[in-house]
Amino acid sequence: MLPQDPIILLSYVNTQLRDRDASLAAFCDRENADEADLRARLQEVGYIYDAQANRFV
Repeated sequence: MLPQDPIILLSYVNTQLRDRDASLAAFCDRENADEADLRARLQEVGYIYDAQANRFV
């Protein structure tokens, strides 16, 4: 289960993207997470996914 706090979620997702997953889609597949929901939750606190950097910025 992913963290509920958006800042902790951001930290967790970016760490996983850096260390384990080649893309957000791969992360979502591994975590069984909804990509659109994850993007929306992090966009609410001002972060968007940068595919080239493979992280939320």
